Amino acid sequence: MRSFGFIDLLSFVHALQWTVVLVLVALAFGGPLALLLATTRTSRFAPLRWLAAGLIQLIQGVPLLGLLFFFYFGMPVFLGIEVPALVAVGMAYTLYTAGFLGDIWRGGIEAVKPAQGEAGACLGLPTWQQSRHIIGPQALRMSLPPTVGFLVQLIKGTSLASIVGFVELARAGQVVSAATFQPLLAYGIVAAIYFALCLPLTLWSRTLEARLNGAR
Repeated sequence: MRSFGFIDLLSFVHALQWTVVLVLVALAFGGPLALLLATTRTSRFAPLRWLAAGLIQLIQGVPLLGLLFFFYFGMPVFLGIEVPALVAVGMAYTLYTAGFLGDIWRGGIEAVKPAQGEAGACLGLPTWQQSRHIIGPQALRMSLPPTVGFLVQLIKGTSLASIVGFVELARAGQVVSAATFQPLLAYGIVAAIYFALCLPLTLWSRTLEARLNGAR
């Protein structure tokens, strides 16, 4: 047993870096996949819509903890593939992000009135230009508040990575708590850091939503 010291604060800072890395990895790889799911979900080709809907339902129906367990523990057992912790955790959060952002962005696309696309077609714009110049900007505007709201959930959800031993912010709190026998202090600091990360995003999401409603 030892007292809480400066080295423990440094461990929180180091772990916070890995929390940010997890979020960036999830957005960098899950974002394009979410866009693909959203556009496929709104496709005119029914089999593609059904496939995208099935994938989204599957991802949303499996708990995030289940995805973490599968990629970290299941892949070596079922597929015989050993993957580093960062890769396994990153894959789980990528799918999680793709499933939920894909549904959010699908809702934004479908919220744009069909007459908007029809007007673009009357002007002779091909489908990809309608999506880029007419539908896309409006869908982005409507999807931005829930996207920022999901980002808050993603940041808090990174704490589950500690279950598989990945040393991010929540795991650092466990380590410091075990070393100092001061769980209230250790987890209090962890909670304060999460709060400091999420509060500005929550306020931004509410501001965006209010502005959007005003624009309507």
